[in-house]
Amino acid sequence: MHIHVIQRGENLFAIARRYGVSIEDISLANQLGNPNQLVIGQSLVIPSPGREYVVKQGDQLWQIADRFGISEQALANYNQIANPTLLFAGQILLFPYTIYTVRLGDALSMIAARFGVTVRQILSANSLSNPNALRLGQRLIIPAVRRPVIEVNAYTSSTSESSRQEVLRLGKYFTYLSPFSHSVREDGTLSPLNDDRLLQAATANRTETLIVVTNFVNRRFNSDRAAAILRNPTLQETLITHILSAVRSKGYRGVHFDFEYLYPEDRENYNAFLRRVVSRLRPQGISVSTALAPKERENQPGLLYEAHDYRAHGEIVDFVILMTYEWGWAGGRPWAIAPINKIKQVLDYAITAIPRRKMMMGTPLYGRDWRIPWMEGTTARTISPKEAIQLAVRYRTNIDYSEAYQAPFFHYTDETGQRHEVWFEDARSMQAKMDIVKQYRLRGISYWVLGSPFPQNWAIQSRNFQTRKRM
Repeated sequence: MHIHVIQRGENLFAIARRYGVSIEDISLANQLGNPNQLVIGQSLVIPSPGREYVVKQGDQLWQIADRFGISEQALANYNQIANPTLLFAGQILLFPYTIYTVRLGDALSMIAARFGVTVRQILSANSLSNPNALRLGQRLIIPAVRRPVIEVNAYTSSTSESSRQEVLRLGKYFTYLSPFSHSVREDGTLSPLNDDRLLQAATANRTETLIVVTNFVNRRFNSDRAAAILRNPTLQETLITHILSAVRSKGYRGVHFDFEYLYPEDRENYNAFLRRVVSRLRPQGISVSTALAPKERENQPGLLYEAHDYRAHGEIVDFVILMTYEWGWAGGRPWAIAPINKIKQVLDYAITAIPRRKMMMGTPLYGRDWRIPWMEGTTARTISPKEAIQLAVRYRTNIDYSEAYQAPFFHYTDETGQRHEVWFEDARSMQAKMDIVKQYRLRGISYWVLGSPFPQNWAIQSRNFQTRKRM
């Protein structure tokens, strides 16, 4: 797979010819509305012929496997497909191996270098002992490059039918699905969430589900609601009992606490509460995790940060999700949502307090459109990466890329004469984030939030990682 950035004068025909793939494959993989409408600076994922296949409408897994001389089970296993009927147009399948026919002048070292594997791997896959004993016309199994295994979480904030369909399409990429959310009530009970269809879709993809418990009240995080719970052991016992009841009745595999904007004086109360939860739930095989604000130092001031004790959470819970996004927030100035330099600053502190094996890096699946010049009190519009490209096409503007932030952006003027600045995510920015997960040797990655069409991301994730599945 390649990431191609469109240059001036290029068209899809020339790009397809350059990489030896079809226009249809590129269009499907990137879900291009109109293949003839491209903009300078737009990134495309380009599948590699012979190593990857773009699913077409009506394709069946056994047919694809048969066409390329791969067993259906091997193809399903390598792509973590639990149900062969859950195959969707535009999905990129990676081949667990390819068949190569030896040509005149070939040497095993040359073949290995061409496919990015070792001579030893080819020898093992073909039960060969002598690397020099190649025959002209001999068919060799070339194993795919091994990918690191990570855990992947995805939050979803909708329980609609379209959200269920999205989980069916994308669930194979996730270790956990986290429906947002069950809010804590004043009496320690939980608000209901009609997420049954989401849970069923997750199970179809062997994806574990986490019950997300929050202090979210009237569409915002409520400091007083959290304080009422964290300062009252009786209410905490009520809450834990209701969490256990929900886990048992709905089949969640873990509980995830997203308590935000806590009063600084509740820092130790929160730590003590988590210890109490873990002592009750861990013996029953129920995982406990938390979401943490993106702190760059231990004593960082601010209501969002002070009560989140990185070191204590790293000791108490099974894993944490660092909310390394929202620098470019809707009520603030135009900026990258998750600038790579700021993510690194958070991780540089986090690894001093939390074991790397317990850390998942938060990543946004959305962008924002600001009116400029920016004015205090205005709110940016949240958009999907796909919608960002549509805006650039509509207003015929080039897409720029910030090397400092590793994020794409552009400007445009709408029909009323209003200027806009857009920051979003693309294949390049997501590859940069995947590289960070590898560089810091983290447990995995967590997405906020499903519901924004971003087909490139799933191709990029598959190219870089294998998702850990526990079910």
